[in-house]
Amino acid sequence: MRVAVLSDIHANLVALDAVLAAAGPVDAIWHLGDVVGYGPDPDGVVERLRGLGAIGVAGNHDLAAAGGNQIDWFNPEARAAMEWTRGRISATTRSWLAGLPGRHVAGRFSLVHGSERDPVWEYVTSVPVARASLAVLPTQLGLHGHTHVPMAWAERDGRVEAISPGSGSTFALTDSRALLNPGSVGQPRDGDPTASFLVIDDAAGVCTWHRVAYDIGVVQAAMRDAGLPQRLADRLSAGL
Repeated sequence: MRVAVLSDIHANLVALDAVLAAAGPVDAIWHLGDVVGYGPDPDGVVERLRGLGAIGVAGNHDLAAAGGNQIDWFNPEARAAMEWTRGRISATTRSWLAGLPGRHVAGRFSLVHGSERDPVWEYVTSVPVARASLAVLPTQLGLHGHTHVPMAWAERDGRVEAISPGSGSTFALTDSRALLNPGSVGQPRDGDPTASFLVIDDAAGVCTWHRVAYDIGVVQAAMRDAGLPQRLADRLSAGL
């Protein structure tokens, strides 16, 4: 089974379509939340995922868009974008977002947005946090997003190793327990503006990180036309 794992699309349909084209034929699409927020095309992204039968979990932006109080924790720019999103999305999109679970288990993979300890809010950005998340991981392998940075946290011989993958980097799906972050499709924050995603080849026992360029200028123009905060558009060029 070959699976494309996507996270933090953030209403960026141009980036999503570039990723889907680069991923090629897959047996399934899994998403790790924050499907909407920040970007200019929330309905388009949700329609694309729905049409492809994508399976996934809720992020904090998804819950906020569906009407949740997560918006109270957003910074001013994120809140402004979310208020725009709430006023823009269709009833179908709102219902789809509201129906996303906090966690999904698929075989030996557990899918969350944040962490295993806190599926919505916690950022896995350090060895201590990764170790705590691994301690409560219900499966061999955990998939998470939220940080917008591709990463792997592997438990080996009682230690947790932090691995920063580049495009084309692979990770063997052996008996080791690990947390895998595909990075962000729609708003990368690792200094590389190209869209990031992960492909799992379960039969071959390996997963591979990929990066793909997309037309950032088109997305920035759409954000400006929509009246979304300028800084959210500007940061797409820097991947920060």
